[in-house]
Amino acid sequence: MNITQFIKYLNKTKKWGIQSQYYSYIDEWRQWWAGYHTSFHRINECGLDGTHHARTMYRLGMPKRACEDWAALLLNDKTTVTVTDKNTASWLLGVDAQQTGGILKSIEFWSNANTLVELAFRSGTGAFVLSLENLVVKDGMAVLSPDAKICLDYDPAECILPITIRHGRIVDVAFASEVTVGGKSCIYLQTHRLVLRDGRQQYQITNEYFTSENEDTENADYKPAPLPAGVLKSFTTGSSVPWFSVFSPNIVKNLPGGSGLGMSVFSEALDQSKHCDLAFDNYCRDLYLGGKKVFYNKDMFKTVIDAEGKEHRFAPDDIRQQLFVSPGGFDPDAAPDWHEYNPDLRTEANSQAVQDALDYFSFKVGLGTHHYQFNAGNIATATQYTGDRQDMVQHANRHQIKIEAALLQILHSILWVGKNLVGADIDPDTAITINFDDSYISDAETRRQRDKDDAMDGFIPKYRYNMEWRGMSEDDAKRAVQEAASETADYEPMGFGGDA
Repeated sequence: MNITQFIKYLNKTKKWGIQSQYYSYIDEWRQWWAGYHTSFHRINECGLDGTHHARTMYRLGMPKRACEDWAALLLNDKTTVTVTDKNTASWLLGVDAQQTGGILKSIEFWSNANTLVELAFRSGTGAFVLSLENLVVKDGMAVLSPDAKICLDYDPAECILPITIRHGRIVDVAFASEVTVGGKSCIYLQTHRLVLRDGRQQYQITNEYFTSENEDTENADYKPAPLPAGVLKSFTTGSSVPWFSVFSPNIVKNLPGGSGLGMSVFSEALDQSKHCDLAFDNYCRDLYLGGKKVFYNKDMFKTVIDAEGKEHRFAPDDIRQQLFVSPGGFDPDAAPDWHEYNPDLRTEANSQAVQDALDYFSFKVGLGTHHYQFNAGNIATATQYTGDRQDMVQHANRHQIKIEAALLQILHSILWVGKNLVGADIDPDTAITINFDDSYISDAETRRQRDKDDAMDGFIPKYRYNMEWRGMSEDDAKRAVQEAASETADYEPMGFGGDA
């Protein structure tokens, strides 16, 4: 899907005013995230014979690694949700609110949300988009549908088309994505607009499909296509609660255009990305060109004439002779007939160049100057650098603000749909708390001691300590705590002189 051409078509046919130029930045970020930007990573070289050939630069691929690391820090398997209402917690999170069941498990929320954070930090924006399968609609209005199934899509910036923005918040938006229907590639456009119906504001959702031709040219052509079976053309949800939530890295954008969209976490680190790849490419090329070379006098070569009368020469090592040979007419006072050359690999200088490039890059993406350190062949992260880690902690806290807001919004949307359209016995207005992982602030041993102290002081159940730090199941952890308590109760201290 060529989103730039498609936006031009939508602006013309729907009278929208979306700025398509900003999506060229998004495409550039996508190329760097993918690890290959043609204008930089394709190198033309000239051989000794004057012919030119192209090669691909050796690359470190740091933009993707930075997005992966931010996703791992901000939204991982340690991130949890606390829901005040018990029925709502069980419906959303599973029995005992262990984050391992409920609706969030059925839509594989946590793994997909982690992926979306990476895509959002790559493209500048990410969106959770809610939908319902088997939804019943009467007179254009969604009604109670007990058999409806909640679904969630996770879209990066190139799929997000903001239409109306009020006070910095996206109100009306369209989501465009490429899908395959009946073996044919189509563009699926879903539009969410806040409209006035029956005297109150509520969202209207419209579904459209398009076919495309010549998308890579200025003569791109788009035509409306029939909707697949079961897809509704349009309906109103009955509420002003949006079925989507959008977030971006918490970075003030310094690029023109793209209203409602954010900026990639490495958008200001492209020069540093180039630095990393240049340093790594030079290192690899030194190794590639640094093999031992032995220069022979041509008289040492064995000459073979093939069936066509062509002469071929073979070096001594190619005909499996001994390493040390004595050619005919050997003169001890003459210059040797061969010369051994061992190039300097410059490993120390190259390694330092790569390390310097990594330090500059990690600083620019907010991870701190020593996030990537290679010592004795092992990578050490920022947990070994308390002072530099503060930079990462501050940026992580900033990014969490927007991610938390997006999570709360989409979770409340799921609860509203569950209550009003699916008919679940839940409270859509119950308080929800997002508990982020703070392991990047303190190391594992510090957190273990803290959890142990909390368990001993009664702030958390002791069995949870066993589950977290000893890898026990819940049943085994509770059984171990009971056995330990029983042994303590049965213990009678020995006294002296008959005193107990």
